[in-house]
Formats: sequence, C-alpha cells, structure tokens
Amino acid sequence: MTVNSILIIVLVFILLILARLFIPRWRIKRAAHQVIRIFRAYNAIGVKNAKTVDELGLKPRAMLEMMFRGRDYKQYALSALMKAEIIKRTEDEKLYLLEDKLAASSLEKGASYYR
Repeated sequence: MTVNSILIIVLVFILLILARLFIPRWRIKRAAHQVIRIFRAYNAIGVKNAKTVDELGLKPRAMLEMMFRGRDYKQYALSALMKAEIIKRTEDEKLYLLEDKLAASSLEKGASYYR
C-alpha cells in the first residue's frame, strides 16, 4: 500500500465517523420542525386545544412498518421537545405546544422559514 491509499482510507473512515455523528442529529432537528408544524396545523397550542398522539398523527410506527420504512425521527424529536418542556402532556395524556417556550429556545431562533 502506498501512502496515498492509506491516507484515502483514513479520510474515508473519518468521514464515516462524522456522518454517523451528525446525520442523526440533523434528522432529529428537521423532525422537530415537522412536529412543531404538525402541532400548529392541528392548533394544539395551549392546554385547551391539546390533542392526543393519534389525533396529531404522531403514533409510533409498528415494528413491521419500521423494518420496511426506516426510523421515524419524529418520535425522537417529540421526546426531545418534551424534555425541553416545549411540548407538555396533560393529565389525560393529551399534548400541546408552548409557543413561549419555543420562542425562547434555540430551535426557533433563525428558523422562521419552517413555519
């Protein structure tokens, strides 16, 4: 092996590691914007307008469906938004978006084109 071929192999390996780290993060962020858009489309903003996961169309995929369609990053994004308290759950398991928390988050800053 020459030095050039070893260098190419190392660079490809580094690129694969970087892709493994950053692509899922990018897809979750993109899915978070989709989830926010869904909440706004269904007017699930505030406790009075809270909706169930089924009403919002955010029900997790079945195992067989996941095998053929791949990961649904909306579930990961929904969990992340709930941890950040941007999306809250009512006592009767309904979900709603808190616009003021969203506006204060880094997710909304500079991302008005997702609306």
